[in-house]
Amino acid sequence: MRKKSIAQRSIFDVFAEHELGRELKLMSDWLDEHPEVLEGVAADLGRDRVKPTGRRGLSVETVLRCALLKQRRQLSYEELAFCLEDSRSFQAFARLEPACRPRKSVLQACIGRIRAESWERINRTLLVSAQAEKVERGRKVRVDSTVTETDIHPPTDSSLLWDGVRVLVRLLKWAQALAGDTRLTWHDHGRAAKKYDRQIQYGRGRQSQDKRYRKLLKVARATLDYLHEAQLRLEALAVEAQDLADWQGEAVRYGVLLARVIDQTERRVLKGETVPASEKVFSLFEAHTDIIIKGGREIQYGHKLNLTTGVSGLVLDVLIEPGNPADSERFMPLLERQIACYGRAPRQVAADGGYASQANVRHAKALGVKDVAFRKKKGLRVEQMAKSLWVYRRLCDFRAGIEAGISCLKRAYGLTRCTWKGLSHFRAYVWSAVVAHNLAVFTRQRPTSPSQDPPNSGRVHRLEGPRGEFARKPS
Repeated sequence: MRKKSIAQRSIFDVFAEHELGRELKLMSDWLDEHPEVLEGVAADLGRDRVKPTGRRGLSVETVLRCALLKQRRQLSYEELAFCLEDSRSFQAFARLEPACRPRKSVLQACIGRIRAESWERINRTLLVSAQAEKVERGRKVRVDSTVTETDIHPPTDSSLLWDGVRVLVRLLKWAQALAGDTRLTWHDHGRAAKKYDRQIQYGRGRQSQDKRYRKLLKVARATLDYLHEAQLRLEALAVEAQDLADWQGEAVRYGVLLARVIDQTERRVLKGETVPASEKVFSLFEAHTDIIIKGGREIQYGHKLNLTTGVSGLVLDVLIEPGNPADSERFMPLLERQIACYGRAPRQVAADGGYASQANVRHAKALGVKDVAFRKKKGLRVEQMAKSLWVYRRLCDFRAGIEAGISCLKRAYGLTRCTWKGLSHFRAYVWSAVVAHNLAVFTRQRPTSPSQDPPNSGRVHRLEGPRGEFARKPS
């Protein structure tokens, strides 16, 4: 049976007298003060149906702390397993039982079960603690958007067709193994598909490209027909039900995706149609991927994130958007989520120019926001947004600070690219990075007495006043 937490701490749990060791100690202290954050994680890990007998798994507390270590230090699972065995500070933070040294496969299986909803609840608990200790009151917020990419190669129609053929060939080999002595009728067109893909990528001339695409499409359709025929044959044979269900799940998934890729290739290349982004497939392995084009910047493949941060630098909220909605459409949903989190509207809001619109200013002020500042006015007057030009300029300066926060999340917490597979894991990855960031930022800003601060602790002191807002111009 998996324990929720370690009842008795070891006397050998020692954190290094180093900036990182002190930071881990502060993070560990906050987690000890809030054992309720383990409830959601325990429910997620309870889904693996661990038997009451036999060897116990990692405790819920250890799994959560290992996940925070991974995101805080941007470690692979193999590197995390090494650090947990090599570093006494990591062992102390993770609360590993004596002689427990988890392998990378165990860490991946456990950490991957924590859902995005559990991470979001932990973040809400952290924000409540920050509000109680007057680190972040949520009275002045800033909003901006960014993109986190999925772990895929730049998609082209030919490369997607080649991906589909080689995956279906792998499924056909699996089907042949399930069929045993019964010979299934199919041919391996993998080498031909790869050759046509390379010719399309490096070839020139519209007519020759169309000819190669037709050959590649013919090979892809033939492989898809082989898969459908194999599915009918396996259903007629005495194959074990579970093995057949596992194979059919993969076959249906990739068969549908390849059929969509064939359709979009025919429409775009052979018929010259413009295929809407909502109807395109950008990856067979990360089918949830969206195409994101922000202004004149390069095309990105992943999901758009709308982030809200406060005066303290804590990420108050993150909204993972499907598709590529306009920023102006997402301003009010973000503000409403802030009101739901804090029970009241923020006093001042600063946002990028893409969120600007007359309706957004009107609706925000109707909800109780005193000052709204958009970096680009887009026809709005300063008097409509803020009480004075001075307040507007200070809010615009305040908004610029979110760019540094986003840069930190991308460089130090892995939000440039998500390496976890699937949409649910994508959401969990983003929220785990946000929680790790917020926990590190909050513990550095928690109010403590001077005697508790070690020398050269690197503690950040906030320059804003207790209200964290610009109410009037100083005389």
